[in-house]
Amino acid sequence: MGAGAAALDNSAVGYAHLLDPNRKWYNNWRLIALNGWIVLFLVTSSTNGFDGSMMNGLQSLSQWKEAFDNPTNSMLGLLNAIQNIGSLAAYPFAPYASDYLGRRPTVFLGASIMCVATALQTASQSVNMFIGARFLIGFGLSFAANSAPMLVSEIAYPPDRASLTSLYNSLWYSGSIVAAWTTYGSFRIPSSWSWRLPSLLQGLPSIFQVCLVWFAPESPRWLVSKGHEAQALRTLAYYHADGNESDPLVQYEFEEIRAAIEFDRTVASNIGWKSFITSPGNRKRIRIIIAIAFFSQWSGNGLVSYYLNKVFDAIGITDPTIQLLINGILQIWNLAVAVTASFLADRLGRRILFLTSCIGMLVFWTAQTICFKLSNDGNMAAAHGTIAFIFLFYMAYDIAFTPLIVSYTVEILPYALRAKGFNIFNFTISLALIFNQYVNPVALGALSWRYYIVYACWLVFETIFCYIFIIETKGRTLEETSALFDGIDAAELVAGPHAPERKESHDLSEKVSESGVHLERLA
Repeated sequence: MGAGAAALDNSAVGYAHLLDPNRKWYNNWRLIALNGWIVLFLVTSSTNGFDGSMMNGLQSLSQWKEAFDNPTNSMLGLLNAIQNIGSLAAYPFAPYASDYLGRRPTVFLGASIMCVATALQTASQSVNMFIGARFLIGFGLSFAANSAPMLVSEIAYPPDRASLTSLYNSLWYSGSIVAAWTTYGSFRIPSSWSWRLPSLLQGLPSIFQVCLVWFAPESPRWLVSKGHEAQALRTLAYYHADGNESDPLVQYEFEEIRAAIEFDRTVASNIGWKSFITSPGNRKRIRIIIAIAFFSQWSGNGLVSYYLNKVFDAIGITDPTIQLLINGILQIWNLAVAVTASFLADRLGRRILFLTSCIGMLVFWTAQTICFKLSNDGNMAAAHGTIAFIFLFYMAYDIAFTPLIVSYTVEILPYALRAKGFNIFNFTISLALIFNQYVNPVALGALSWRYYIVYACWLVFETIFCYIFIIETKGRTLEETSALFDGIDAAELVAGPHAPERKESHDLSEKVSESGVHLERLA
């Protein structure tokens, strides 16, 4: 890790000197259009966020419970977990669709499946039909969620990339807010539409994507990987430089993308699943990716995300109206904190945000544990304290583990492994979610407040891990970030003609021609 981080110094990286200071996202209509397309892909996360909050709300609806025979314990766990089981079923196929069909077609495929699935969910006449529809939602979501954040990262204007990619996971809460307040309003409907209406609204983001995705730009990196270099250059130029293909920033991005993809193919032989184990740089990546994926679900947040009503019941707050109201306010709070943190990623840095988040979660979870124990003994002041510390805990969680887990995963992976590595990330999250959704209600019922101590110990481990292994990546392009893990050859590659002259004794040489940087392997 240390050698990788030292491979590039600040003088050899960066694109700031190539930016047009007058081109901002708010005064350039092409950047405004680009960000509009990015929003279309960002809402993929809203579908997922909608689901968690909707299931939380439905558990407080007597109409839903009566329609499905008052599910409890293992059946309730299955109803929550089945979406992630559906996601698991799609994971073997999602990265290949992203890499071979393209980012846009894969988003379209996933969104189309989810449109069908939400229609079935809305029309459900039995618990088995509801379970099947939720399985299909998870299956389609895997395709869209594999491609959408990568496409955001790969088409974004470089100064905006970190914030926009961080917004992807932050907008999980936008769907969560709609679901929370929809269920809050619909629970008064004296029919099955009290739960069918939220089910129907879950499909809205997918409908927009199906209708509009073909008008959006394709990833220049995918285009270069498939030999469509002229189209990739036009895409970069159109959105990043008002159509000027000779713009220094566009040339820098284009040549860097070409060189990095060529390096992965012919120099590093870094394109298969096996390389995650055989390459030292990839072993560092996969260790971090799997860890933050587990941390994002095993930090105690799973208790509130899917079983908030059970927590409320345990502390003596049993009124469905109050439960749904607090759930709705919590989602707005989460969105505000997560979006704010998204725009701090390049200002404060990823490492600082991760460490701040871990320490904050540990402090507020410990306080929440104490209040939860006291509230179990009938102390209503402690019950109110539990609610306050839930909000503070989520503030700490949202500083890093909402905005950064997707953006950090995408940016530390090289292009050739980005779809596969991101698939591993999503697969890990699904495994963690399935475990949580089955175990949390059972463990909470059996151990009560003592179950909170398990998560407190785990948060200590998370803090230590992030302190040791998280590498700072702010201020770098995707290709420059890859060089932090892959050593000196990759560092020399991405530095290209912009690096200061230096002589190194290794077998990777650079030749600069009129068309840019070309690499050849010396005998």
